Amino acid sequence: MRILFVTATRIGDAVLSTGLLSHLVECNPQARFTIAAGPIAAPLFEAVPRLDRLIVVDKRRFGLHWLGLLRRVVGWRWGLVVDLRGSALAYLLWSRERLIGGKGDLSVNRVREIGEMAGLDPPPAPRLWTAPRHESAAAALAPPGAPLLAIAPAANWRAKTWRSERFAELARRLTAPEGPLPLARVAVLAAAHEREQSAPVLAAIPEPRRIDLVGNVDLLTAAAVLRRAALFVGNDTGLMHIAAAMGAPTLGLFGPSPVERFAPWGARAGVVQTPLAPRELMGAPDFDYRTTDTLMDGLTVDAVEAGARALVQRVAGAAA
Repeated sequence: MRILFVTATRIGDAVLSTGLLSHLVECNPQARFTIAAGPIAAPLFEAVPRLDRLIVVDKRRFGLHWLGLLRRVVGWRWGLVVDLRGSALAYLLWSRERLIGGKGDLSVNRVREIGEMAGLDPPPAPRLWTAPRHESAAAALAPPGAPLLAIAPAANWRAKTWRSERFAELARRLTAPEGPLPLARVAVLAAAHEREQSAPVLAAIPEPRRIDLVGNVDLLTAAAVLRRAALFVGNDTGLMHIAAAMGAPTLGLFGPSPVERFAPWGARAGVVQTPLAPRELMGAPDFDYRTTDTLMDGLTVDAVEAGARALVQRVAGAAA
């Protein structure tokens, strides 16, 4: 049996689709998989079991990327085609079964929506697969020892980015001798072009406890590092969803993005959000997600620290 799985362009959306993919991998032990994803998200799928092909879909004008993908998959007979991007592709292929998604309800978490599309209740949780090389690299970057705090201070648009100076103060409090992670090492994760945003956090961490992963690791090595984290704190980003999928205690910071839709999934995840709802934050007539400065200033360091302490305590209680 061959299964074609067409997923998202963005990292976070791609991670949220992996619960369904994991379900298909486990329930179809003889199946071979072809996965199509955008260029940024595609590396997340390199270690999927029984992967035949990983197709990178570069978005093109007038939807021509779909024609390119069609040419690469049209000659195959598929047992199942899953198209979470809601295109017409699945109808143009020979397949015994089809699952087709699309734009959904912003009040429903994307993981639950995908599960409902496939008739799965409860929905399967997102998960990522790593290879031995990713685990070896992560072990070298974050060897056993002091606890690990992971921070992702950047985001793909400024309005939902908590200020770096606040992340720096939060890291200081959480790793202080009286904090929940005393003298923890701190891994800072971001893309290479986000180094300026990350600089205040890096500068605030004593060098012996600092792990600089800004633009230095691939996504699956970052995921393997996050598996080792005692706590992850970050904006609503793909890294937040990667952390939750790897089982790290994950605290997501929310403001203008809808928490109902994009909250990190799992029993070891939590959120803190601004007092104002997204509709109130983005209601200004001059709002532009490309240029508007952060709308996260209503979220205080005290509030995030309290959320982090509560999450660490909850996870420890569940483990006990």
